[in-house]
Amino acid sequence: QVQLVESGGGLVQPGGSLRLSCAASGNFFRVNDAGWFRQTPGNQRVLVARMTDGGITNYADSVKGRFTISRDNAKNTVNLQMNSLKPEDTAVYLCYAVVTSLLTGTGDYWGRGTQVTVSS
Repeated sequence: QVQLVESGGGLVQPGGSLRLSCAASGNFFRVNDAGWFRQTPGNQRVLVARMTDGGITNYADSVKGRFTISRDNAKNTVNLQMNSLKPEDTAVYLCYAVVTSLLTGTGDYWGRGTQVTVSS
């Protein structure tokens, strides 16, 4: 079983910064793609940022230049540094990873999410 656990959400003023972290644990041997989605009430999840195991990144246009994704393959963590936060960044942020396990093959896994609120 693979688990993803997020941390680092909270309340921040506009213009502030937060750093989200996601740690993968369980019985697996490879984390392929990993990244972050966000979701607001009544809306679908939308991609914020992703990074392949080779280091290729993709960002939503709305966060380019403000957010930076990084990962530590040795520790099986993926992080999201969020700067210059805006009220419209308020959402639940969910970590995801495509993980390969000897027992279950390759599959998509999700964390439970962490709330980010940008408000004065």
